[in-house]
Amino acid sequence: MNLKDYIRSIPDYPKKGILFRDITTLIKDENAFEETINQIIERSKKYDFTKIAAIESRGFVFASAVSFVLKKPFIMLRKKNKLPADVHSVDFELEYGTATIEVHKDSIYEKDNVLIIDDLIATGGTAEAAAKLVELSKGKVAAFIFVINLFDLSGSNNLEKKGYKVENLIEFPGH
Repeated sequence: MNLKDYIRSIPDYPKKGILFRDITTLIKDENAFEETINQIIERSKKYDFTKIAAIESRGFVFASAVSFVLKKPFIMLRKKNKLPADVHSVDFELEYGTATIEVHKDSIYEKDNVLIIDDLIATGGTAEAAAKLVELSKGKVAAFIFVINLFDLSGSNNLEKKGYKVENLIEFPGH
């Protein structure tokens, strides 16, 4: 099954000049969604990890299913002010400003190796912030797995240059 066939491309969304890669067409097809989860699980087997984390919000779709199948704890990395207990926070740059993601302080510990899953990597700013959250919590990043890599935006390469292991299921050029 070619997962690329299940990704819808929407021009000029969310703004003119962007070609948005939409995963809703992949997850609404039960066979494509199952294949995606199976591929993530297969790629995860080469890494030693104790927990799975995902970046809000589309990463939750994939990571929660993988977490359920592998019987590993699932950690939510959320936007600012979305978690009710004490948090670690990391600010990061976006192409249009800054953002903050957070994790509960009691989610990740010193001996945890965390697999981070997300739907897409573009420039890698959000993914790098996620890694910083894991490390601020004294955990280690086992690897990243992305469903889609926008290869010409260099996010995967930037993470690898910083010493992180990165997997992608499918690739598209980024716009």
